[in-house]
Amino acid sequence: MKTAEQWFSEYAVSHQHPTNKLIHWFAVPVIYITVLGLLWQIPMPFAGLAEQGINWALLLVLPALVFYFLLSFSIGLGMTIFTAAAVTLLRALEQQSVLQIWQWSLLVFVVMWVFQFVGHKIEGKKPSFFQDLAFLLIGPAWLLGFILKRLHIRY
Repeated sequence: MKTAEQWFSEYAVSHQHPTNKLIHWFAVPVIYITVLGLLWQIPMPFAGLAEQGINWALLLVLPALVFYFLLSFSIGLGMTIFTAAAVTLLRALEQQSVLQIWQWSLLVFVVMWVFQFVGHKIEGKKPSFFQDLAFLLIGPAWLLGFILKRLHIRY
């Protein structure tokens, strides 16, 4: 497996332009949350899990978090905290929203991807995930890497 620095270096190749980077700072975390939202209300085949508040988003985020912990403990911990915040937000939206979570998520997901593609048009390079789908997981970790460096936390 590649190290976090190797992944981040490859990802950075198509994320040099300041406008593209700025777009990514907003769009990538929101896309992460909306993907969880899109999975949030898919019916669970096991009634017992659903009654416990477990859904597809929670189950499918676990392998992603394992991937982040394999990159580094700091990144894994940071992504776990971010995921917990996203789940808290989705639970709150579920209770108070006029729209279903999947409807809100789909709308915001599409808008954020439009911004992402505009950013890459400005950059003049295709999104990294066209090269390797694993880059869909690297985007949030890449941003977290900047935050960790700013806080002088090694990863």
